[in-house]
Amino acid sequence: MFTTVLVANRGEIARRVIRTLRRMGIRSVAVYSDADAAEPHVREADVAVRLGPARPAESYLNIARIVDAAVRAGAEAIHPGYGFLSENAAFAQAVSDAGLVFIGPGVEALEVMGDKIRAKQRVTRDGVPVIPGIAEPGLDDDALTAAAAQIGYPVLIKPSAGGGGKGMLDVSDPSELPEALRAARRVAATAFGDDTLFLERLVTAPRHIEVQVLADEHGRVIHLGERECSLQRRHQKVIEEAPSPLIDEDTRERIGAAACAVARSVDYRGAGTVEFLVSAEQPGEFFFMEMNTRLQVEHPVTELVTGIDIVEQQLRIAAGEPLAVEQEQIRLSGHAVEARVYAEDDQFLPQAGRVLELRLPDEVRVDSGIAGGSVIGGDYDPMLAKIIAHAGTREHAFAALARALERTVVLGVTTNTRFLHGLVTDPGVLSGDFDTTTIDRRIAERAPAEVPETTWRAAALALHADAWRSAPTDSVWAAPTGWRLGGAPRGIDYRLSCDGEERTLRVAGRPEAASVDSSPAACRAVDGALLVHIDGLTTTIEAARDDDVLWLHDGHGARAFRIIDRDAATAHARGAADDAAPELRSPMPGTVVAVAADDGTHVAEGDTILVIEAMKMEHRITAPRAGRVDLHVGHGQAVARDAVVATVVPDDQETSDERGRAEPGDHPAPTPHEGDQSEHRTR
Repeated sequence: MFTTVLVANRGEIARRVIRTLRRMGIRSVAVYSDADAAEPHVREADVAVRLGPARPAESYLNIARIVDAAVRAGAEAIHPGYGFLSENAAFAQAVSDAGLVFIGPGVEALEVMGDKIRAKQRVTRDGVPVIPGIAEPGLDDDALTAAAAQIGYPVLIKPSAGGGGKGMLDVSDPSELPEALRAARRVAATAFGDDTLFLERLVTAPRHIEVQVLADEHGRVIHLGERECSLQRRHQKVIEEAPSPLIDEDTRERIGAAACAVARSVDYRGAGTVEFLVSAEQPGEFFFMEMNTRLQVEHPVTELVTGIDIVEQQLRIAAGEPLAVEQEQIRLSGHAVEARVYAEDDQFLPQAGRVLELRLPDEVRVDSGIAGGSVIGGDYDPMLAKIIAHAGTREHAFAALARALERTVVLGVTTNTRFLHGLVTDPGVLSGDFDTTTIDRRIAERAPAEVPETTWRAAALALHADAWRSAPTDSVWAAPTGWRLGGAPRGIDYRLSCDGEERTLRVAGRPEAASVDSSPAACRAVDGALLVHIDGLTTTIEAARDDDVLWLHDGHGARAFRIIDRDAATAHARGAADDAAPELRSPMPGTVVAVAADDGTHVAEGDTILVIEAMKMEHRITAPRAGRVDLHVGHGQAVARDAVVATVVPDDQETSDERGRAEPGDHPAPTPHEGDQSEHRTR
């Protein structure tokens, strides 16, 4: 067995691998970029080596630097984790050339299964059923367009290299195909260094089932049962469980045997996952999609139902040991379900920020890569943590996960915990009636969630309590009472904005005996949180303030309340009144990867102006109306969230020069309290 192993990854997966290394008495070496210098995986390893700047190409994707770090640290092997270089054949070859062991499959398996076109051709020869489509190397856009017409719409565009859903786009109409192909090639080239694409028929109402396999170098291959991964958006999994509620024992045996056959076809070694599409209407029928030649994000659910540490098995296989377990010894015990906590908003756009407060549940398994103070930027995947519950039945496992999500507190960056909670308590999900399109349908059908009245009051009360804590105790003038000469104190007005709504709430009295908008309320600090009493109910809330933003967790998820002062309100009102040249803002921190419109040219409503990429996801900025576009950024430029990237001067308005010559008073701005209800724009 190895004495020292370098983990060529970051975040929760690096911590996960380090945990097993420590248990096995193996010295761990972490690597890090400048952005991750203070992150938990760096502190938890026995030794850590700096790779370079935050940009992945200069750090986690730099093969030479990682191999050099391993050699200098005295490592005998490198564990790639998942993502980054984990399925890169050149990386595996470089590790071997340096006299080190790559903890993963051989180069041939990586090359064949890393190329989805070759993979489909290989397994087809072995009789494994595949999805109808076209999978040939070197197809240009014209060839793909012609093939799509023959396959029939809808079709699914897939990059031949890589995985994780990146670059996959479904197209239902021929008019959408040209831009979808350009976008898919752009993402594939950025994420995998290879823009080769192929097409598959988009299977309606499909279930995404994957099978975990283990294979040693002595020819033995076993599977550890299946995982249900159908709850996904943008082809990225959100909820995973094991076993699948769709699969019966007979199908489990057949699909497991097919997965083992796929592994044998490339003389596989180590842990891998074979992914299948299964028809919800015909669960006994399945189609091979691809093989992931690495550890999977969702491997914990398999570990919990089998009792097998998959990372330990990877290490033992890489060290040349034979598998110590036979297929007939594998037993699935109970049910496990995992939820991925992402830094993203209600539209699934990546978010950034500093973690001000972090509390994770201790009654379930949590694999997390963050800590209080962690900075979430736009350079890496937005997944922050995985919350995993295990129980005797599926019903109890989902109930335990729901309770754990209620206790998951991340303040300082917007996350999807509220959405996850709604998903794992959804009646359709609980009944097992879902497929890979379920989340997309739920999003299209759901109404915008309103901020509860009690949450508005709790936010104002939390600010009031903070004001009292900060006020000098010996000054009646500084106390937040709203004191006035000749009359009773009127209280303090707090103007807040949250989820597009704006409210002003008046809080009077000391926090422990106050009123909010004349309704009795009270709060006091308990164990670092606030115990709030509103409308006859007592609730524990977590709150943290970051400049003009109050973050509040009310037991169902965190919300960001922007504190609006008089200057901000005035600027907001003036900005709303001047609609001559709408500002187009970046919805997320990222990098401009494409500019579709030249500066000063005319665009039509809906035209793409530029494309911003962050955390392996692209977002198009489109023209809200016809007019002349004025660009404020260029290709390759980094932009902050809410940064103005372009303006569009409408056809029916004067030019910007003419507006500059307008007489004062032509566009009077309303006062901040004239009832403007437009969305507040941060500046």
